[in-house]
Amino acid sequence: MDLCTRLDPAAARIGAVNTLVFTSNGIEGFNTDGYGFLANLRAHGVNPAAGPALILGAGGAARAIAAALQDEGAPITFCNRTERNAIALAAAFPPANVLPWEYRAAALGDHALLVNTTSLGMVHHEPLDMSLKAATPALAVADIIYAPLETDLIKTARALGLAAVSGLGMLLHQAVPGFQAWFGVTPMVDDELYRIVAGG
Repeated sequence: MDLCTRLDPAAARIGAVNTLVFTSNGIEGFNTDGYGFLANLRAHGVNPAAGPALILGAGGAARAIAAALQDEGAPITFCNRTERNAIALAAAFPPANVLPWEYRAAALGDHALLVNTTSLGMVHHEPLDMSLKAATPALAVADIIYAPLETDLIKTARALGLAAVSGLGMLLHQAVPGFQAWFGVTPMVDDELYRIVAGG
């Protein structure tokens, strides 16, 4: 990040860069995680501002997603296995709340969006133990994991008839701004692109 001559507002706010653009004026740093997450939600008919969001995890992705959701006006609650990390992250996003890990399932009725930003449920990782029984029919469930393409969390949400948003879409949408800046072409994230990237 010290190499950048300019940071876009998202990268500056969350203190992380995932895209570099070399210009005649220097190196510009961007973070496209929040953009990709919101675009993925909207592509699946989910309104990011629909209500409170419960974010599982307290890493870099949680930080970027929290910033994007707060910018949309959604109240944020962090819930992490190591609670002190959630408390530290919430302090950077006032007035965000913190929920102890053991209460994550019981709290679903108070939220409009559940986001898994942890590695739980990813290939070669521990599964995510997350009951959705307390969810209201309006709850949307998003998992940023894309390996596997459909996690157990997403499968469970679909089985319950909830809006379910898998992680591959975020991966594709967050690449759009960088591709546009590098090549001057705005790629279309459509069903064909999904099939190609998914190996179908």
